[in-house]
Amino acid sequence: MNKFPQKFLWGAATSAHQVEGQNIHNDWWQAEQEHFIKETSNSACKHYELYPEDFTIAQQLNHNCHRFSIEWSRIEPIEGNFQVSEIEHYRKIIADLKNKGMEPVVTLHHFTNPLWFSQKGGWTKLKLQKYFLRFVDKMVREFADQVKFWITINEPLVYSTHSYLLGVWPPGEHSLFKTAKVTLNLASAHIKAYRIIHQIYRQKNLQEPRVSIAANLQAFEICRPTLKNRFAAYLRDRVYNFYFIEVLLRKKTLDYIGVNYYGRNLADARSWRIRHLLLDTCQDNHYPLRKNFLGWDIYPQGLFKLLISLKKYNLDVLITENGVCTLEDTLRWDYIREHLKELSRAINCGVRVIGYIYWSLIDNFEWAEGFAPRFGLVQMDYQSYKRTIRPSAEKLAEVIKNGEI
Repeated sequence: MNKFPQKFLWGAATSAHQVEGQNIHNDWWQAEQEHFIKETSNSACKHYELYPEDFTIAQQLNHNCHRFSIEWSRIEPIEGNFQVSEIEHYRKIIADLKNKGMEPVVTLHHFTNPLWFSQKGGWTKLKLQKYFLRFVDKMVREFADQVKFWITINEPLVYSTHSYLLGVWPPGEHSLFKTAKVTLNLASAHIKAYRIIHQIYRQKNLQEPRVSIAANLQAFEICRPTLKNRFAAYLRDRVYNFYFIEVLLRKKTLDYIGVNYYGRNLADARSWRIRHLLLDTCQDNHYPLRKNFLGWDIYPQGLFKLLISLKKYNLDVLITENGVCTLEDTLRWDYIREHLKELSRAINCGVRVIGYIYWSLIDNFEWAEGFAPRFGLVQMDYQSYKRTIRPSAEKLAEVIKNGEI
């Protein structure tokens, strides 16, 4: 039997653009209208209107926390023009969560940018981060007395690589230089945002907040045992998993480590060129594992290995995303169960894990992949917007209720 600590955070996550619908003022919406993205988010899950129903479901499933994001482009659709009505909307969201016994975990940047910010150059220009920091300052002043957990930026390296290296997300560029520049600018923005958030809490005489990023960590394993592959796996581990975290740790700007974990990356570099060392994966189905709908390897033991490697930092760890997209709900439960066992094993080895947040509460718009991938504990009917609780969600609810698996 695997037991979890008292006061453990249990919940699920959403992000604004993926569930709210009609986020017409951001760069993703623009890219969708220009058919850069194969599907348009349109009304998504109508979570903007139906959030009380979604939070009632989460409450029924015994969740005691919920992670969501504030859509910057709703708050500031035009540069300098802050929408009071939208600030009040997110105030109602936070109040509803707290009334239903759930700790809000608030993300301030989850991939989308106001269109005006992107048109100025967005994250490629260091001087433009002042706009994000102004937004952070405003949101934290508004909600500090109701929010303890903040995530400044979701998956900064996923954002920089998908948008500026692989070119599959807006603005669709292929520049190693810009990728590096954006990554450094995001790190700088977090460091400054962290200090702003803590300063506001001190000014308001509030209990210290818990501030972090949500870092996307992967289990990098080698395919064939060649020197090139060993170096590739080592390099990826340093660059993708630990570089960003360690920059922030050196600046003492992480109160906990937010971890998004999905699975394995099987390195099989086809040359010594940097792009191949960082990106090439096995194409021959060596060491086959079960896969999710998008073809990602399911590898629960990788979560244990990564958590053990984080132990040396002596910080709390919050699993800010872990989940599987599948049309087979039995696979979803298998995924959750096996990852929770590895999580419990890490806790028993002394890793200070404080919570588990599943991705995602409801099926949603999965960025460039559209609506086909189904990650939700709750099934979405995109015609009627009817929500249906999946059996895997009920089983997780039992785990939460009993505090063990």
